[in-house]
Amino acid sequence: MNDCVFCRIVAGEAPATKVYEDDLLCAFLDIRPVARGHTLIVPKRHATELEDLDADVGALVFRAGHRIALAMRRSSLAADGANLVLNDGRAAFQTVPHIHLHVIPRRHGDKLSFAKGFLLRRPHDPQSTADAIRTGLATLACQDDTEGFGTQEGMQA
Repeated sequence: MNDCVFCRIVAGEAPATKVYEDDLLCAFLDIRPVARGHTLIVPKRHATELEDLDADVGALVFRAGHRIALAMRRSSLAADGANLVLNDGRAAFQTVPHIHLHVIPRRHGDKLSFAKGFLLRRPHDPQSTADAIRTGLATLACQDDTEGFGTQEGMQA
């Protein structure tokens, strides 16, 4: 899909700060983050809404969201939790017609700054933020002794 900004990011035709990429998924920082570390996870194969998404790929999207949320806790972002949000369709406020999961790091007592983030949505230093998430993913990989997700072998960005 040439007119889809997320497809262009996946293809390397549009700029993005990627934090993770494998054969099926791509994760990158939101250009208008609600909070520092706000990451989007997209399937590489275009799917406009959940109805178009292969269920197995959808499970991988949420697995990636789980891993990235944990990585945010173990990184210098020092998140205490995360919101994982998927808006399915225009009626649910989906603004980009390509399925994407938002992973938004949260901290205890951040209600005011979180609300302000929705109004202002200012970018943070993308490189240091992406590095922090990648470091958290590497820490998880070492703890789990897993292969692929979160390791250099799984990262193609």
